[in-house]
Amino acid sequence: MPFAPGSTSDVVARLIAADIHDATGRVVIVDNKPGADGRIAIAALKQSLPDGGTLLMTPIALPVILPLTVRQLDFRSGKDYAPVTQVAEFEFALAVGVNHPAKNLPEFIAWARANPNAASFGAPGGGGLPQLFGAMIAKTTGIELIYVAYKSAAPLAGALMGDQIASAMGALSDFIALHRAGKIRIIATTGTQRSAFAPEIATFREQGLANIVGTSWIAVLAPAQTPKEAIDRWSTVIVAALHKPALRDKLVRLGVEPTGTTPEALGTIIAADTARWEPIVKATGFTLE
Repeated sequence: MPFAPGSTSDVVARLIAADIHDATGRVVIVDNKPGADGRIAIAALKQSLPDGGTLLMTPIALPVILPLTVRQLDFRSGKDYAPVTQVAEFEFALAVGVNHPAKNLPEFIAWARANPNAASFGAPGGGGLPQLFGAMIAKTTGIELIYVAYKSAAPLAGALMGDQIASAMGALSDFIALHRAGKIRIIATTGTQRSAFAPEIATFREQGLANIVGTSWIAVLAPAQTPKEAIDRWSTVIVAALHKPALRDKLVRLGVEPTGTTPEALGTIIAADTARWEPIVKATGFTLE
């Protein structure tokens, strides 16, 4: 797991690990390896034996966004990892503290334009879509947004509630419970239409930023050269877990939509999303070194 405990991906991993243990008796340990924009977790996967004993659960950032933004990153499909299954999809959201004057996206942009030295946004991890979306907002609107990296969603949410940062971009599922509790305020989501989890919140598209659209996903990868039988076995076990009503209900309450795919389908998704995001990354000039 490339993030610290408490992130959406981490919670999903632990729920699936518990279900696999209950169903098969096999103990699955979630090993958090945050830092370096996910490259520590990547290194751990690449150094693992390709025997089906080690898997990487990751959002879209590692297999899609990082290879587009880090020149020296050696992490390519077919060379360093093998797809296993997509686990779930989710949207992103822009949130502010309850004491922030902005109640919606246009008000936030106007505030940021008038307060360039205070206009900051935090995002969990690094090199993922939240950071890229922040760069896209700044480039599209002409405002300055100071990026602040956080190890995971939990300290980011804490900073937002404590008015230590002006705004935060992250998974909707990381913010929705705090939004409902009145502890933070979500002002925009990245879906093509309003989220079923938060239908009262307008999308970026509705509020005038048509290019800030996109969902993310969580997927499972195996080391390259892992036998197909092992990959297929893991895919079958994880997909079966995702189809169980009890687990599905937990994931939906968390704010993610369970999916479950074949290894081949995940490979197609990775290729399609790489093709989609590559020209966007180039247009924004967004890079990580």
